[in-house]
Amino acid sequence: MKTKIDLWDVTFNIILRLDSIERLENIIASITFLDRHFNTNITVWESSYRDNGFFRKLLNSTQVSYVFKLDDDPILFRTHYLNQMIQETTTPIVSIWDTDVIAPVNQIIDAVNLLRLKEADFVYPYDKFFLDMSIIIRNLYLESEDISLLMNNTKKMKQMYPPKPVGGAFFANLEAYKESGLENEKFYGWGMEDGERYCRWEKMGYRIKRIDGPMFHLSHPRGINSDMHHPDQQIIKMREFKSANRLIKK
Repeated sequence: MKTKIDLWDVTFNIILRLDSIERLENIIASITFLDRHFNTNITVWESSYRDNGFFRKLLNSTQVSYVFKLDDDPILFRTHYLNQMIQETTTPIVSIWDTDVIAPVNQIIDAVNLLRLKEADFVYPYDKFFLDMSIIIRNLYLESEDISLLMNNTKKMKQMYPPKPVGGAFFANLEAYKESGLENEKFYGWGMEDGERYCRWEKMGYRIKRIDGPMFHLSHPRGINSDMHHPDQQIIKMREFKSANRLIKK
C-alpha cells in the first residue's frame, strides 16, 4: 500500500448541497482522492431540508468529519457556512475545497509547503487552467480513479473562467484568512464571491501564489446553486466586487 503524505496541519473544508446524483458521485470521488493520498483532516458540512443519510452511509474514511445542517432555503448560503466552518478549524492551514474538484498530488503538496515555509498567505493549487472534464471524461475517471487519464486529456477539456480563474480550491494561512475578513456574506448563493475574495486579498497586500499545473472540475448538471438565481443578487454581487476593487492597495 502506498504511503500517504502527511498533511495533518491542513483541514479541507467542503460545504455540500446534494442537488443531483452527479453531485453525490463527484464529492465521493473528490474525498476518495484526498483520503487515498493524504493523512489529513477533511470536514464536510451538508446543508439540506432533510437528512436522508445517503452521503453519510457512503463515507468510509476516519479522516472525514461530517456534520448535517438542517436548512429549508433552496439557495445554499455558501459564504455563511464556510465562515462557520473556519471558526471551528484548528489547524494552521485551511483549504476551501469545492465538492467537484481534483488537483494533482504534487500541486497540493507544493501549495501546502509554501504556507508551511511562510512564503505565502494564500495559494491556489493550480495556475491558469481550471478545466471542466466533460461528462465523458468524468465518467471514465470515476471508473478508473486514475488522474493520469485527466492529465493526458487536458486538450479535450473546456477552460473555466479564463484567463485567470480563482475558484475551485485554495489554501490559506488560517490567521491571515481570518484577518482578511473571511468570506463576504453579502454574496448569497452562487457567483462572483471567488473574484471578490481574490481582489480583496490583493488590495489588502496579502501574498498570493499559484502552483504550475491544472485543476480539474468534475462535470455536473447546473441547477439553482450553480448559477445566478435572481437579478437583484447580481446587482449586489457586482457592487461588492467593485467595492473590493476600490480598496487602496497596501
